[in-house]
Amino acid sequence: MSEHWLALYTFAQFRTRAHDPVNDEFFSSEAAIWAAMERADGFIARAGYEDEAGTEIWGEQVFPKYWTDNGDGFAPSTISLWQDLESALAAVYRGAHAEIMRLGPLFESNTAEYPPYVLWWVPKEHQPDWDEAVERLELLGDDGPTADAFTFKAAFSPSRKPVTVDTDRSRAIAEHNRLRADLPKSVQ
Repeated sequence: MSEHWLALYTFAQFRTRAHDPVNDEFFSSEAAIWAAMERADGFIARAGYEDEAGTEIWGEQVFPKYWTDNGDGFAPSTISLWQDLESALAAVYRGAHAEIMRLGPLFESNTAEYPPYVLWWVPKEHQPDWDEAVERLELLGDDGPTADAFTFKAAFSPSRKPVTVDTDRSRAIAEHNRLRADLPKSVQ
């Protein structure tokens, strides 16, 4: 058993202001998506938001240098902790979260200018805050994947050695998550 947890920070920007009706499906699906993520194999914890009851806030939410405020002071971003790379990959890219990403062109497509997410290992019981997460995303954007800030495609182990994500195991985890999910049909 590892003495580390995998931290995951995601960052995106809406093409329009957050409360534009084009983003309604994103917001109406958010609670179900988080519920599915929280039930997913390998999930440890996630940061809450100031307007969200019942979930701990992990410091003041800040955004990376890539953020462009479109007048509403908002950008979809998350911090979560996972047991391993495969569980995180299954939940983010093969589960309900992947479905919300397929809603259409809600987000800016500036991934050539900045990474949409970053991974890094933290000691168990360490809870990264928004400042730490933003620092890791910017490190990845500035230096590319390193043991301190990496991606699923260029991953590292807790011992700082390059590793390959076991995609077969990730698919199996995703299938297990899907079978036990209790999601609305709109996000299945």
